[in-house]
Amino acid sequence: MTKAETVSKLVEMTGIQKEETEQILEAFFLTVKDSMSEGENIYIRGFGSFIVKKRAAKIARNISLKSSVMVPASFIPFFKPSPDFTNQVKEGQPK
Repeated sequence: MTKAETVSKLVEMTGIQKEETEQILEAFFLTVKDSMSEGENIYIRGFGSFIVKKRAAKIARNISLKSSVMVPASFIPFFKPSPDFTNQVKEGQPK
């Protein structure tokens, strides 16, 4: 599902105008990105958690050059769905 399809679905479900729905969705995305870039986690009960995870520094190998490279520690965004979300997806999938 694309962002445009998501907006259309939200318009259908809420009756709010398309332009306003797009603004709300964009504001939500911006809020999530800004909060996570500041190191804040976001918890939405019944949906899931947007978590900032730290990846430790590690040594990577370049096989073709036969050399090692140090990869520095970094932070990555991660989404952990709630049990309700996970169960709904499991039940909705074709068997």
